[in-house]
Amino acid sequence: MLNHPLPRIDKDEKLRKLLLPYCRFKEGTIWIDEKEKHKIACIDVSKNEEVKKIFGKSKARLSVQDPPYNFIAFTEKQNDEFIKWCKEWITLNQEISDNNSSFYFWLGADQSNHFEPFGRFVEMMKTTGLTSRSFITMRNQRGYGTQYNWMAIRQELLYYTNGKPKFNIKSEYTDIPKVLKGYYKEVGGDVTDNMQRSKSQFIRAGNVWIDVQQVFYRMEENVNGCFAQKPLKAIKRIVEASSAKNELVTDFFSHSGTTLIASEMLERKCITFDYDPVYCEITLRRLENLRSTGKTGWQNSNPFYNEIKNDKKILNHLKKKYNITYN
Repeated sequence: MLNHPLPRIDKDEKLRKLLLPYCRFKEGTIWIDEKEKHKIACIDVSKNEEVKKIFGKSKARLSVQDPPYNFIAFTEKQNDEFIKWCKEWITLNQEISDNNSSFYFWLGADQSNHFEPFGRFVEMMKTTGLTSRSFITMRNQRGYGTQYNWMAIRQELLYYTNGKPKFNIKSEYTDIPKVLKGYYKEVGGDVTDNMQRSKSQFIRAGNVWIDVQQVFYRMEENVNGCFAQKPLKAIKRIVEASSAKNELVTDFFSHSGTTLIASEMLERKCITFDYDPVYCEITLRRLENLRSTGKTGWQNSNPFYNEIKNDKKILNHLKKKYNITYN
């Protein structure tokens, strides 16, 4: 069980407002790393000129985007508005990116609602000028819909490029050892199997990632209270594959700050955004926690624990609504 649980912040507006006084961010705040590596901006990315100003002359070599898609609640009109909004920030994303750059988009596909918004998003991407490269599926360890349907245990990740960015093939290798000989091929007159030809004793991730653990509270990287946290291992794989040290990575929807953490660990620079001061604060606290303790998250605690345990209003709210008590 969680020792110091924090409910989903996006589902509890009262809790979110109670946390705001403990945030160093408000709308328009831009945190600039004293080490000159990162920026965290509390800005809605629909404000194009403000976003461009933050980048200045810098250009992103890699973009990792996980837009807020609560697709289960989508109506036809909401889906149209979502796709229109996506086209706007993707156009901006292209403008602040290098001529040779990579783009990764996490998305959802509601299997009970015609796989929206995935289908419409893919159609829209044809109009961007970006080149489609891969449709990656990340397997979750847990899922939903087990009683009357095939369990949904996937997350969709789309990979696009502009120009001819470099791809680091070494990042594709997993820590899963090869145990089977594959197909045979004649090389230099000798018939060899894939074990003989391979440069590694480990299998490649390919476009179906089965070696990445979905984040849950027992993992060190867990950021309790964030509902859409992506596994650090997955983001590190993307960053290693499509950028080099000291190059710029960007994420328009920071949420739990995983892209910035991966960039810090892999010696990249990162500019990340979130319109919500609470998630900007979480992102900054996560970076500070990594630098001070070496830990990537709070496991079964949360980033606001020290404040919450002394705040009677928050404690009363958690007790009344969720029957949660802090020691």
